[in-house]
Formats: sequence, C-alpha cells, structure tokens
Amino acid sequence: MNFWEFIIWMLWAYVFVAYLFLLFSILADLVRDQNLGGWAKAVWIIFLIFVPILTALIYLIARGKGMAQRGIAQAEAARRETDDYIRATAGTSTTDEIAKAAQLREAGTITAEEFEKIKAKALA
Repeated sequence: MNFWEFIIWMLWAYVFVAYLFLLFSILADLVRDQNLGGWAKAVWIIFLIFVPILTALIYLIARGKGMAQRGIAQAEAARRETDDYIRATAGTSTTDEIAKAAQLREAGTITAEEFEKIKAKALA
C-alpha cells in the first residue's frame, strides 16, 4: 500500500465515521421528537435503512432546523434539572441555619443551650 492509497483509505474511513455520527444524530432526533407520530418515525427509520444517504440528506433539509431547536430545548431542560438538583442538595447557609434554630427556640422546641450549640456549629 503506497502513501496515496493510505490517504484515500483514511478519507473513506473519515466519511464513514461522519456518516455514522449523522445517522445516530438523526435517530436520536427521531426518538426525541414528540410532535412526530410513531408511524412517521417508523417510515423515516425504514427509509434510513434502505436508502440511507438520500434519506439522511432529505431529513437534514426537511427537519434540520427542528433538530437544532429540539437539541437546544433538551440542553436547556437538562441544565434546569441540574440547577434544581444543585439548589436542592447544596444545603443551607449559616444564616438560614441560625434563623431556623431561632424559630425552634422561640417555639419552645429546643432550649437556649441547644440553640447556642447549633449556632456555634453553624459558625464553625
């Protein structure tokens, strides 16, 4: 195998991997799309199997803008879920802990000594 045959082989390998990425991206978009019915999804998948390159090009032309919008919406939803999880598990601030302890002391649930222990622990 000479140098140019190797370069051509590498080019075809790159094109094949790029096509696989495109195919999986289209399949992920089909699964993610809630506005497209099950039969329509099945037809797209059948055409992707039997006429793959032409179907992929048609899909990108016909539904490419929607692919981007669905991807952005999914990323924003994931970010919101992550932010909510972080807020829920991050814990409370020192002043929040002291304020809660003060409310418990005023309600008579804890004694003044217990309040001072909680306050010292929060400030430590």
